[in-house]
Amino acid sequence: MSATTARPAPAAGPEPHDQKRRSTRPSAARPGRAFGSRPPAWRTALRYLLLVAVFALMVGPFLWQLSTSLKGPGEDIYSYPPRLLPSDATLDNYAGVARIIPVWDYALNSLTVAVASVLTNLVGASLAGYALARLRFKGRGAALTVFIMAMLVPLESIIIAQFTLARALHVNNTLLGVVLPGAVGALNVLLMRNAFSGLPYEVEEAALVDGANVWQRFVRIALPSVKGTLAVVAIFSFMTAWDDFLWPLIVLSDPANFTLTVGLNYLHGTFADKQRLVAAGTIIAVLPLIVMFACLQRYFFRGVGEGAVKG
Repeated sequence: MSATTARPAPAAGPEPHDQKRRSTRPSAARPGRAFGSRPPAWRTALRYLLLVAVFALMVGPFLWQLSTSLKGPGEDIYSYPPRLLPSDATLDNYAGVARIIPVWDYALNSLTVAVASVLTNLVGASLAGYALARLRFKGRGAALTVFIMAMLVPLESIIIAQFTLARALHVNNTLLGVVLPGAVGALNVLLMRNAFSGLPYEVEEAALVDGANVWQRFVRIALPSVKGTLAVVAIFSFMTAWDDFLWPLIVLSDPANFTLTVGLNYLHGTFADKQRLVAAGTIIAVLPLIVMFACLQRYFFRGVGEGAVKG
């Protein structure tokens, strides 16, 4: 018998089974369908196209106002096609706004109101949020419901009652009367409540065992853990107070106490044909908000993760 006939044939049984088992999972090895693989090029292009469109809608008007405020009197701002970059940039329009109205005095009044609103909201919203999140007392659920319902009430429906109350307290036509209605915002209280609710109870329980009272737990443990949400509250309070127009327009009658938004209204009324001055006044009003957000954006996005979107 030859060697070729004596050699046993190799086992062929497992091969079809292995091939079948390998053939049942080809999708995990196919490029473009595996988990974590790169999306198609057209999807990436579509996403960037949508981002550019949103950017143009959000930032485009601001860039156009900035461009208009820098254009000289000899440049046509209504030319077609429109030109974003001014051919002869100048800052005379900003000086013209200061010559027409006391814009810097109005800006100081707005800054005073905005800083006072930030401080009152940080203190009041923090105290109220901590009480709703950590303390046990009768009527806590009802108090939380009141804050939620306060967000649903439009300002126009209560502004007459606010003005009557401000006049009864003799704070109308004062900056204090501008600050009081927004001293503690319902939204800010809910933001702080959600942020405090996300903190672990074990830390406060350990402090309680060590003899810490409520104020010590609030100041030394709770507040340092929600710095991001405090930044969010500060930004929201500053923006709301700085941009408010209707309430200062109603409660203030002395031009010396006008805020910037009310004072700039004179540009739109008497000097509506001078669009360069209107654009310069708009940039003056928006610039402090941009600077504040640029300084606090790191804390702002961290605060969103702490409690701004939690239920």
